[in-house]
Amino acid sequence: MPQADRWLDATWPRVRDRLPAPPARVLELGCGAVGGHVPRLRAAGYDAIGVDPAAPDGEDYCRVDFERYDADSAFDAVVASTSLHHVADPAAVLDRIAGILGRGGRVVVIEWHWEAFDEPTAEWAFRRLGPGHDANWLRGHQDGWAASGLPWSAYLGGWADGHGIHPARELLRLLEERFPLEAPPVYGPYLFADLGTTSEEEEQGAIATGEISATRVEVVGRRM
Repeated sequence: MPQADRWLDATWPRVRDRLPAPPARVLELGCGAVGGHVPRLRAAGYDAIGVDPAAPDGEDYCRVDFERYDADSAFDAVVASTSLHHVADPAAVLDRIAGILGRGGRVVVIEWHWEAFDEPTAEWAFRRLGPGHDANWLRGHQDGWAASGLPWSAYLGGWADGHGIHPARELLRLLEERFPLEAPPVYGPYLFADLGTTSEEEEQGAIATGEISATRVEVVGRRM
């Protein structure tokens, strides 16, 4: 199964369970070239649109940066799945989310907690890369780390700085400044979708035993 499908299959129940009931109006920020959760949202009865410069063709999508999206009315929820960590200005994006949400509207965030991607976790993932993973982002980090000659933490930190990747802790801080959280952040598996035969349950088991760190964080905020 393609990586995108594995990720969307795993995260869709988490997104669905945190949304208001259909036919609520939902925007997915950064839906990507495959459309993100928008097809599932539409099939479940939501009035959903995906906003991304690389979005698919079709009336369910808008090919534009979220900051430039012209909302004609308020939304009941915004979904941001692994999209906030690489926006240019997360504070401005979160302000924009607050601006298009109606009162009581929810923002559902699922993010890569890359600061927790420590050396034991990286090694665990690299051991599970097979021959079919040559173009995979994890293989890129494995090769980049080896070529750098640096300790893992220095390599990863330098990579994140160079690519403008925002720390999850900063995103959570900015989120909490704008939206009361419905519950504390939840941490869990992130890497399984790119590891072929490794299941989400297997990664969760390694997290539970302390073998690796949780590198996914989920949180829901509400506009007052």
